[in-house]
Amino acid sequence: MSLLRIRKPKTRRGKKILLDREPKTIENCKNAIFVEGRKCSANVRGAMKDIFTIKKPGVKNMKHNNDYTPFDDATPLEQLTMKNDCTHFFFGSHSKKRPDNLIIGRLYEHEVLDMVELAIKSFKPLHEFKVEKISTHVKPCLIFNGYKWKLTEELRRLRNLLLDVFHKEPVDAIRLQGLEHVISFTIDDDFTIFMRSYKILLRKSGQKTPRIELSEIGPSINFGIRRTKIATKELYKQALRTPAPLRVTKKKNVTRDELGNYHGRVHVGKQDVTKLQTRKMKGLKKTPEEKKAERKAKKQAMRETRVEFNKNE
Repeated sequence: MSLLRIRKPKTRRGKKILLDREPKTIENCKNAIFVEGRKCSANVRGAMKDIFTIKKPGVKNMKHNNDYTPFDDATPLEQLTMKNDCTHFFFGSHSKKRPDNLIIGRLYEHEVLDMVELAIKSFKPLHEFKVEKISTHVKPCLIFNGYKWKLTEELRRLRNLLLDVFHKEPVDAIRLQGLEHVISFTIDDDFTIFMRSYKILLRKSGQKTPRIELSEIGPSINFGIRRTKIATKELYKQALRTPAPLRVTKKKNVTRDELGNYHGRVHVGKQDVTKLQTRKMKGLKKTPEEKKAERKAKKQAMRETRVEFNKNE
């Protein structure tokens, strides 16, 4: 049962949009949609606005409030993401039971795959950091501090979700000056997640490698984990499956080094050098003296054979 009624495109632009949404071997950049609930506090709006700024350009913002409850019924939110061609969603809400609530999730086949509900314990917006900001559309470096990220399957899935959310277009190479932004996620003993954002400053060090300094640029958010809804291992494994054309088949006796160069190993059987054909090579032909000595050696061998034969008789 499909979430939306399938319609045939009536214009060239509509046909182009539908073709762009079809499954591809190499998918498009994942977009995220920001949705506000029926009630939303100032902290949640500010946090979503700053995350929206960091994640540009693959973002869409819904200006109207929506009376959704994703953990009870995610169907309206799935329809909204499908309509706007988004894979991730941020849903902000505020209530007496769950104040300053932010839900982060992702979808697979237009259905919710993973979803985590976070509480905003403290928030300091971008504009309160009176420092030089980074340029737009910069790919961030993500750092996860703390051993507790690997304790449970929910925390491991949350870490993977954050990596997926802030991931942008893949690149083959990047120069040192292109590393400008760092987003750090640190988990505490009481499972509080500290999100910090820094600008990378390259200082002179007297060597080829510059000295690195970090300047906090915001936002600064402390999250607490409330509810989680993660996919089963079978569904998660299916979502991570690599398409057949992109699978790298292992070639026998072929290796690749760190620089990307291929090295092949060839197995050759044992060769008898004495049976190699060398007559057609002028440089390896026998001289008249060598031929004369060879004939003389053959005659001598024949004489010795005759003598041995006569003795035996």
